[in-house]
Amino acid sequence: MATASSRPPVLYRRRISRGAKHLLLIGFGLVMLYPLLWMISSSLKPEELIFREPGLIPSEVTFRNYTEGWDALAHPFGYYLWNSAVITALSVIGNLMACSLAAYAFARLNFPLQKLWFALMIGTIMLPLHVVIVPQYIMFSQLDMINTIWPLILPKFLAHDSFFIFLMVQFIRTLPRELDEAASIDGAGYWRTFFRVILPLCTPALTTTAIFTFIWTWNDFFSQLLYLNNPDNFTVPVALRTFLDSSGESSWGPMFAMSIIALGPIFGFFLAGQKYLIRGMATTGLK
Repeated sequence: MATASSRPPVLYRRRISRGAKHLLLIGFGLVMLYPLLWMISSSLKPEELIFREPGLIPSEVTFRNYTEGWDALAHPFGYYLWNSAVITALSVIGNLMACSLAAYAFARLNFPLQKLWFALMIGTIMLPLHVVIVPQYIMFSQLDMINTIWPLILPKFLAHDSFFIFLMVQFIRTLPRELDEAASIDGAGYWRTFFRVILPLCTPALTTTAIFTFIWTWNDFFSQLLYLNNPDNFTVPVALRTFLDSSGESSWGPMFAMSIIALGPIFGFFLAGQKYLIRGMATTGLK
């Protein structure tokens, strides 16, 4: 009887503990979402009220910031969205092609000093961008590629991102080698084995690579600001920066409005591939 009477308090304590954990997580989630919610609210306020009313609920709602921001720059904002879309799409394609080929070589093929080259490749992950940006700029300047999209997309086609190579290597190593042996018995070479056997099974890793490449390239400001000097070639991050003027008047309202529009492709791309993203992260040794 004592055991039976002690069960309800235990269940209540568990429910209270679980409810407290959920409330705590909801609180942390709201704290993390506050900057985004504030930006959405500010994009709907008249520009003179953005910093006067710090609250999330605007006293006056207007869509003027969206209409003005779309046509505020030298080109309609859709022009810069297209520039970013082209660079991002080519970067995704380049990373998927080059990194998957490099990962297959490290995971399945045998060649001289394989472990040394793999260790050197992993070591480049620790190099910050600012260490290599100067020699890269000099090299692209000598090749007369400044103010073009080539410095932004050409490294992607040369397996420049070691993180994604490592991610795919870890995934390919989880695939049974019996698949390669069966393909070899059927007369398939390395190329056919890669395209017909390995690549179709790497969908989670490829989707993870595509999502991260899309997000990082779309949000990249430093490299695009460095290599793109002509306003006709500006991408979304660089175009958003032109709304701010350190010596004159800054257009905060239109900038917030266009920032919300710029978040749309990232949000949609992530939602479309989140199932494969979770699966890829769970099966590549990064869990």
